[in-house]
Amino acid sequence: MEDKTLYDRGMAVRKEVLGAQYVDKALAAADDFNQPWQEYVTKHCWGAIWTRPGLSRKTRSMLNLAMLAATGHADELKLHLRGALTNGVTKEEIAEIFLQVGAYAGAPSALTAFRTAKEVFAEQKG
Repeated sequence: MEDKTLYDRGMAVRKEVLGAQYVDKALAAADDFNQPWQEYVTKHCWGAIWTRPGLSRKTRSMLNLAMLAATGHADELKLHLRGALTNGVTKEEIAEIFLQVGAYAGAPSALTAFRTAKEVFAEQKG
């Protein structure tokens, strides 16, 4: 698939999952240094992976939550928690994901994930 098509498809999904406001802000903040990263993420993560038919967006979100929690990437986890809620992942499912992370990746990773989720849930209420 050509790069332009990957980029366009990726941008559409990225905005649907993360919200146009977030994506537009990230793109506006890009400069000569990190613009290539924005293009890479849009084409390869969102365009080539998130548009594949093999898994639903909900499942992809659940996988992202588990991987980000297990690897301790709390800032990115916040972003994908919001996207997971958009994709229909429930708070109960998120708790189960983080319990599984605790069992297989360690209690500190799960604790950080639970704390991060509580912050996101509080933002959603406010």
